[in-house]
Amino acid sequence: MLLDKISDVNLMTERRDCRKDDALRSLSAMSRWRVVRSSFITFWVAALLLFPVCPTSAKARRGGQLFFARSAEDTSLQRRLASLSPTVDPGEARRVVDVAFTTGRELAREWRVVWPPGLQNFLVNRGARKGGLCFQWAAELLLRLDALKLQTLELHWAESFPGTMGEHNVIVVTAKGQSFTQGILLDNWRYSGHLVWAPVVSDPEYDWKENKAELTRRLQTTAIAGSTGETSPRVARVIERSENPAHRSR
Repeated sequence: MLLDKISDVNLMTERRDCRKDDALRSLSAMSRWRVVRSSFITFWVAALLLFPVCPTSAKARRGGQLFFARSAEDTSLQRRLASLSPTVDPGEARRVVDVAFTTGRELAREWRVVWPPGLQNFLVNRGARKGGLCFQWAAELLLRLDALKLQTLELHWAESFPGTMGEHNVIVVTAKGQSFTQGILLDNWRYSGHLVWAPVVSDPEYDWKENKAELTRRLQTTAIAGSTGETSPRVARVIERSENPAHRSR
């Protein structure tokens, strides 16, 4: 009788242990699923944060192509700028290409730019990089091009989707007195310091509008900051390189 009771107790204990093991295995499986689910969610949140938002307008979807500038002497871009009008000085077109290309490469090194651009934006906003937001690329390029004191070409500040997460800014170049819509956009942000260009009305990703007030504001701010009349060493190097073929960036 006593042996039977002991056997029953052992059997009950074993069943309890089995239930505990099953519960632990179930808990372990649930924990693994939570980790997988959490990792999956984190991945997609990170993707949304790190990659730039590039809404595409119906107008842009009809066609258009971006072109990469291959060097500071990219002849395709030089010819395109010179062809804006018979009044454009080819020498100015050459200097604009030189400065725009060089600006992208220099700032990419200075700001320690990474790809994709959205990741650089994230690092800048976290304080891990000094610069690299799209408006910073545009502002720096504007400063350098303005320092060339162009006579036959004109600079414009362009914006797309202002006030949204997808806002982007570039510099557009036209012949003097020419309409904004006839211009060529210059963009160093989109490919992390590699200059791309296109007719402003043919961008496959952005629909551009001119902001004259922002151009004026930024040029005035630059004038106030540099009221001594001295050109920054960085801009001076670019101007010297653009005017002296022996110093051009390769």
